[in-house]
Amino acid sequence: MTAKNRRVGFALALGVAGMVGLSYASVPLYQLFCQVTGYGGTPKIGEPVAEATGDAIGHIITVTLDANVNPDLDWDFKPGVHNIDVALGEETLAIYSARNMGDTAVTGTAVFNVAPYKAAQYVSKIDCFCFSEQRLNPGEEVPMPVSFYIDPEILDDPDTAYLENIILSYTFYPSRTAAETDEDLDETNG
Repeated sequence: MTAKNRRVGFALALGVAGMVGLSYASVPLYQLFCQVTGYGGTPKIGEPVAEATGDAIGHIITVTLDANVNPDLDWDFKPGVHNIDVALGEETLAIYSARNMGDTAVTGTAVFNVAPYKAAQYVSKIDCFCFSEQRLNPGEEVPMPVSFYIDPEILDDPDTAYLENIILSYTFYPSRTAAETDEDLDETNG
């Protein structure tokens, strides 16, 4: 085999390895992209509160709070109120509650989105129960707060300037990473 053939073979092997690596990294990179940009209905996370100026001062958008539970999770999950009037640029606290209706401890994880999708890039979560898994014992009920704000720049975007209502939606699922741990704990305690 000539040196040129070895270089070509090495370059091809390196290219294949790079593609395999990118395929494994694509899901977390896409999730990060969505969180940073608000693409696909994913609110931004951890952004500093943007102060309202000009026309945005005192401008109110109604946020409808939506709560859903996957059928595989025996929880009752609901918002404390269904609608909150949010002034642009002001931090707002919404409280959901979750109750484990089952007879075993279960860990759940929440996924979230914003509708309409084009408004997601202007919704920033400061703190949220959805940032970590939630474990509930049988019959346990806990408050689940989310702190967020709506960026005043929503009024500068012709695709969102007219919005009067935004939906902030959460769906709880059984946690895949904690499922084995929950089963192990139940067997140990049972």
